[in-house]
Amino acid sequence: MNKCIIFSAPSGAGKTTIVRRLLTEGLPLEFSISAATRDKRGTEENGKDYYFLSVADFKKKIDEDEFIEWEEVYEEHFYGTLKSEIERIWDSGKAVIFDVDVVGGINLKKHFRENALSIFVMPPSMKALEERLKGRGTDSPARIQKRLEKAKQELITADQFDYVVLNDELEKAVGAANLIVKKFLA
Repeated sequence: MNKCIIFSAPSGAGKTTIVRRLLTEGLPLEFSISAATRDKRGTEENGKDYYFLSVADFKKKIDEDEFIEWEEVYEEHFYGTLKSEIERIWDSGKAVIFDVDVVGGINLKKHFRENALSIFVMPPSMKALEERLKGRGTDSPARIQKRLEKAKQELITADQFDYVVLNDELEKAVGAANLIVKKFLA
């Protein structure tokens, strides 16, 4: 199969929720677990939600060319896609589904080209995005402001993706994403 589905969006737009729902729809997909240097949130587990690495371990993997793509999203907060993760999923006969930041999504699309479908999840508004980020209860007000500033820049890149799915109503967004993914995998 060797196909990839890439979901990207500003933090808080709902990409993770949409990806989790798609994984329950019976499609031949498996989630690509990203590597990250940030702290765990809530009930997150190492090897399930992320591969949580120290900054030193992450940099060592960069030096050893173990990533397809990686980025320092915020200072000392690295995220990346391990080559071994993609190979593991393809070897199981499934397509890879990614839940990555916008730069990561663009880089993955450039890497996999026609074997990848890229979908940008658009929040209904900056106000809604701010409310969602505050509602998580995981970030300080300063961190939320950083995320909102970054989101303004990320929204400009939506035209670099194959599709844009507006997430103003979750069920509609999941339905639209499901149709797009099924068509690509057919």
